[in-house]
Amino acid sequence: MSIDHNERLLTPGEVAVMFRVDPKTVTRWASGGRIGSIRTPGGHRRFRESEVRTLLAELTFDVDAAG
Repeated sequence: MSIDHNERLLTPGEVAVMFRVDPKTVTRWASGGRIGSIRTPGGHRRFRESEVRTLLAELTFDVDAAG
């Protein structure tokens, strides 16, 4: 995957708000490989906004299709 240096990176807290989960859940997803993350030089996780929005759209579609 190429790196877009203009892409916004989200914190676990910002991702958690989008999915309506606890930030620790987002961290577990990243550790388990469900969502990709980038480590800052200080060791903090950041998430590509485009990847987060794609995953959210896929999950939303799956829920809509099942209902």
